[in-house]
Amino acid sequence: MVTRRGIIRTASAAAGAVLTHKGLAAEYQEYDGLGLAQLIAKKQITPMELLGAVRARVELVNPKLNPLCQLFFDKAEVQIKQGLPNGPFRGVPFPLKDLGHQLAGTPTTFASRIYKDNVPTFDSTLVERYKRAGLVIFGKTTTPEMGVAPTTESAMYGPTRNPWKPERTPGGSSGGAAAAVATRLVPMAHATDGGGSIRIPASCCGVFGLKPTRGRVPFGPTQLEGWNGLSIGHAVTVSVRDSAALLDSTGGPEIGSPYWAPPPARPFLKEVGSDPGKLRIALIIEPPLGTPLDPECRTAAAEVAKLCESLGHRIEEAKPPLDFPGVAAAFLAVQRVSFARGIEDRARVLGRVVTEKDLEPVTWAYYQLGLRVSAIDYSRAVATCHLTGLAVAKFQQTYDVMLSPTLGKRPVPLGVLSLSRNDATAVLRENAEFSPFTRLYNVTGQPAMSVPLNWSPDGLPVGVMFAARFGDEATLFRLAAQLENARPWAKRRPNV
Repeated sequence: MVTRRGIIRTASAAAGAVLTHKGLAAEYQEYDGLGLAQLIAKKQITPMELLGAVRARVELVNPKLNPLCQLFFDKAEVQIKQGLPNGPFRGVPFPLKDLGHQLAGTPTTFASRIYKDNVPTFDSTLVERYKRAGLVIFGKTTTPEMGVAPTTESAMYGPTRNPWKPERTPGGSSGGAAAAVATRLVPMAHATDGGGSIRIPASCCGVFGLKPTRGRVPFGPTQLEGWNGLSIGHAVTVSVRDSAALLDSTGGPEIGSPYWAPPPARPFLKEVGSDPGKLRIALIIEPPLGTPLDPECRTAAAEVAKLCESLGHRIEEAKPPLDFPGVAAAFLAVQRVSFARGIEDRARVLGRVVTEKDLEPVTWAYYQLGLRVSAIDYSRAVATCHLTGLAVAKFQQTYDVMLSPTLGKRPVPLGVLSLSRNDATAVLRENAEFSPFTRLYNVTGQPAMSVPLNWSPDGLPVGVMFAARFGDEATLFRLAAQLENARPWAKRRPNV
């Protein structure tokens, strides 16, 4: 029944239930992105009314958790008034991460003072595709400075808080995006992943986060890959089907692409609900570098392995035969060189040298480390990344999917991973212990996802991670939808 206030009691985000009354902010939170688009298509709510509901929710939540660093509802209203394309997400409000991609007339600051005046006059290729899908872009989500931390705290915008426990990190670097989705400000938000930055906050905030295959999503036109191939963009979402439909809307090469991911056999949305078959799953419990593992993270992976077995999949404890210290060193060399080059490129635009006063202490330390990587070391690191991809591809001739904890720890207190600390060595050590599993798939370029299937006894989300063969997001979407049906998570949300 619908009350006088129009609150729908039986709506389901995963099922896309039908709204029968317009306007109230409490209602739209029950729907995923495709569900909201369906309501708009049926004229049960208008894009402008939905934007107004999101605005009311943002005004309530943002002062408490700080997931959004920029708001421009006026630009979103103009976008609606000018007419929206009939894409799959027509009229659905959507925020961009404040890093790496451009929206004309709005700052892309990377949460760094050296980029505070960076206001592009063009849309990036990915943003053009978002607009073609019908998304209404109304703001930008927070990130740590330059996106180089697994937390979302910056001197420029302050800390973003975990919706489940505000004194804890929401993860990073897409922590603002994940917090916005966890609190249902929006059903999905743009995110990027250069070392786990989609999957880490998805785990910390209890939402679904898929990192696509290298080359699947465009980075242009100012650059054609992120962090020399380590980074890729996509989203965090409430539902699996939103992630699939969004990737259908944005995936594919752009003009000038140096490489691209294998095209899917059919739209990813068609994989959602399809039988994944009986998968051979390699269970990797122990952190590859021997760092400590939180018992709750261990328990989550073990429980999900049992769940997969109950669904008919075969689980075996196994891991690819890799020189994991060498892989870690290669990742850091490529990341640091790419990061240092980005700062040097910005210095050219500024017409001056970037100094220690311009950056947070740990960011400055990373920059200095990047400057020390020799050309030979960098070339060797790239070769190591390629050979690592080959070794894992051979391993996955036996296993369809690899399963592990997403993180080595539950969300840590704010401040532990902050780039403003004056002890870069301690922060590096904490980073390695917090996120020991995610970086491998940035090195290999494989698709990987964090799935919100577990919560610890103290109420914190604990994600588990699955990785498939290069180019095989289809298997992940089929498996994710099966898990979503077996252990639904859409109704679990923080009390904010």
